[in-house]
Amino acid sequence: MSNHTELNRRDFLAAGTAGFFALGGAGRVIGANDRVRVAICGLHGRGKDHLGNYSQIPNVQIAALCDIDQSVLRDTLAQMEKMGLPKPVAYVDIRKLLEDKSIDAISIATQNHWHSLMAIWGCQADKDVYVEKPCSHNLWEGKQLVAAARKYNRIVQHGTQTRSATCVREAVQKMRDGLIGETYMARGLCYKWRDTIGRAQPELVPAGVDYDLWTGPARMHPFTKNRFHYNWHWFWEYGNGDIGNQGVHQVDIARLGLGVGFPNKISAIGGHFMFDDDQETPNDLSCAYEFNLPDGKRRMITFEVRHWITNHEAEIGTPQLGTRERKAAPGGPKLGPSAGAHNTIGNTFYGSNGYLSTGDEDAATYAVWLGRDQEPQTPVHGGRERDHFQNFIDCVVSRNTADLRAPIEEGHISCAMVHLANVSYRLGRTLHFDPETQQVIGDDEANLLLRDGDRGYRAPFVIPESV
Repeated sequence: MSNHTELNRRDFLAAGTAGFFALGGAGRVIGANDRVRVAICGLHGRGKDHLGNYSQIPNVQIAALCDIDQSVLRDTLAQMEKMGLPKPVAYVDIRKLLEDKSIDAISIATQNHWHSLMAIWGCQADKDVYVEKPCSHNLWEGKQLVAAARKYNRIVQHGTQTRSATCVREAVQKMRDGLIGETYMARGLCYKWRDTIGRAQPELVPAGVDYDLWTGPARMHPFTKNRFHYNWHWFWEYGNGDIGNQGVHQVDIARLGLGVGFPNKISAIGGHFMFDDDQETPNDLSCAYEFNLPDGKRRMITFEVRHWITNHEAEIGTPQLGTRERKAAPGGPKLGPSAGAHNTIGNTFYGSNGYLSTGDEDAATYAVWLGRDQEPQTPVHGGRERDHFQNFIDCVVSRNTADLRAPIEEGHISCAMVHLANVSYRLGRTLHFDPETQQVIGDDEANLLLRDGDRGYRAPFVIPESV
């Protein structure tokens, strides 16, 4: 086995964070006919979708993989071999990967609390970055990521891929053209069938897992199955609840459809209802955001997370809006409808002349009801998740950040809305926010939480004060 894939951590930790920050340089100049060499970081969950999408883009080579779980690395290498793809270099430690000057871009699909740090390190190492949602674990580190992308002139795409869905893009344009009149309010829905995670007792770290690297910036806790694959979403140390997991997509589209930036006022209530388990984040959450526009008008977004048996709304989640069957990559897992019979994932927009609803990125249609009689109109258009990855690669080649569908500046604002709602919920009070300073007005406790003040950063995995 090559020294890239050894689980022995002496080679990986020898790099040291201080030395790592000295990385940088001109980077590889990519010609129009060159293949973009991409490294996928985090392979267990969403990383599989990254693999499937990049493998179908002709001018991309998946040149490297990175994961802290040796069994996941082995399985992914075997999958790529079955797909007939060139064998990539495999790494355990992202810092060693970033020393490879032949890598053009990294694609981050790790747990949330690693997203900003990996992306900042990637910018510092002259890599372009595709970073999954949410791009940050708290508001402050998202702000630092935006600063890093600008300082190092990197292409940074946020993984809110619904922005690339054909039907959603058309629906937003139709609203801007006045289809439903003056659009004054949006509603986001995140109703996902989430069962209890139960309770899990501490146990030995599985063989082949570097749990120290997995924990990274967070505080070290005894290993349990609930603090590992996927269920980490429901712990404040690593995740942001379902509003930051699935819901950030719909928060983002609500904001896009209304044409607003940061909110001025935020209020959220909810709770962890029904299940007695290890989950810390709320499984039901109701949020309200108010926006003050320069012309004196106001806009509003409401957002709701539900976790169990519930109804559909505005035909979202029903056959009327529908979902496409997602096709797996060759050799990949079989994929069914993205929304499923139990889920209601999408947005409703309200205007002076009617309302409009959209589903998630796989929805085949959007629906419109106009006038006092609410007469239905339903155009039909498809879309592909791969379009979002293709858009990123096109911009890596062109170096034109203006063509990005989800530039990191926009991703940061949408993720900030997630963090503000969670802080409002945790503190039990309304927050008044200054978009210019990106601070809650007159609330030091809230601002501390928006910097992860209840957790901090574990050395050497620290978001730099100056990027």
